Amino acid sequence: MIVWLNGTFGAGKTTAAQELLDLLPGSTLYDPELLGSGLRLMLPAKRFEEIDDYQDLPAWRRLVVDTAAALLTEVPGPLITPMTLLRQEYRDEIFGALAARRIPVRHVLLHAEETILRARIAHRADAAEDTEAAEDTEATEAAASTRRWSLQHLGPYADALPWLQGDAHVVDTTRLTPRQTAERVAEAVRTGAGACDIVQTPEPTAETLAAGVLLFDDQDRVLLVDPTYKAGWEFPGGIVERGEAPVHAGVREVAEELGIELPRAPRLLVLDWEAPKPPGFGGMRLLYDGGTLTDDRISKLLLPGSELREWRFVTETEAEKMLPPVRWNRLRWALRAREQGCPLHLEAGVPVG
Repeated sequence: MIVWLNGTFGAGKTTAAQELLDLLPGSTLYDPELLGSGLRLMLPAKRFEEIDDYQDLPAWRRLVVDTAAALLTEVPGPLITPMTLLRQEYRDEIFGALAARRIPVRHVLLHAEETILRARIAHRADAAEDTEAAEDTEATEAAASTRRWSLQHLGPYADALPWLQGDAHVVDTTRLTPRQTAERVAEAVRTGAGACDIVQTPEPTAETLAAGVLLFDDQDRVLLVDPTYKAGWEFPGGIVERGEAPVHAGVREVAEELGIELPRAPRLLVLDWEAPKPPGFGGMRLLYDGGTLTDDRISKLLLPGSELREWRFVTETEAEKMLPPVRWNRLRWALRAREQGCPLHLEAGVPVG
């Protein structure tokens, strides 16, 4: 299990994590920031000039999961992870990959109001400057830089607060000591608070066959869904199970994900071979035309909270901004196939034959 202590700078994550080690038997401190420091030493400097934060590196997000899985083979108890995580798509990617490895997560948000956070950041920086001023001017400048950097993150934290409060168990640290904060977290862990109920989709070990279904409203907008277990928007659908017909898999997934029973087998629009791109294995992807939904059926759409967070009907232009390039390209050709009434065969997103 991972106890993920989220929150911005000044919330008390590091001090609470140290106290929590005494309260959760067998627990181990797991700091993913060390992975970012390691990548900074190994990757070309130019790569870091292209990003704002090491969390933007796909390699870092993958290493967070792989390292956690490796550590849990070496230690008996939970991993205590004091790590700010403000981008919801990164939360989906990391927590979803942990769920795929059957690693449960307790997501706890340590929160304090902005005035308290600013005071704590200022106090920490002032203490560091007083200690180092007489000895090292460079260290003093570094402390001031850390202070500015911490304050700059208060805005993004405020923006992320709505989804954080909906996803995590919140502990208000305003009037708590680090020990009291840790005690609140330990009690939350014992009672199951902060558990992330994410669908467990095992990571593929070989090429896969997947079936998606496009559903439309009366304005010919296409339905996209937002999974909780991976970053980015997607089409309704999923992996075809062993021995299952692809079209039946698409119908089954639509029923399971949205509560919609399609009256007939949907028509094939696109068959696309997706090239392997490590760490992905690629495979065959099929998109079907599920037809137009009436307003009445749309009003009855259901979302399984452990799998999907949101649904939305979008235009082709809007979909381009929401989908990863490979999915967008597949949708683009599927819409052309729908217009022409003839399915298309793609290889790596390019029509063939």
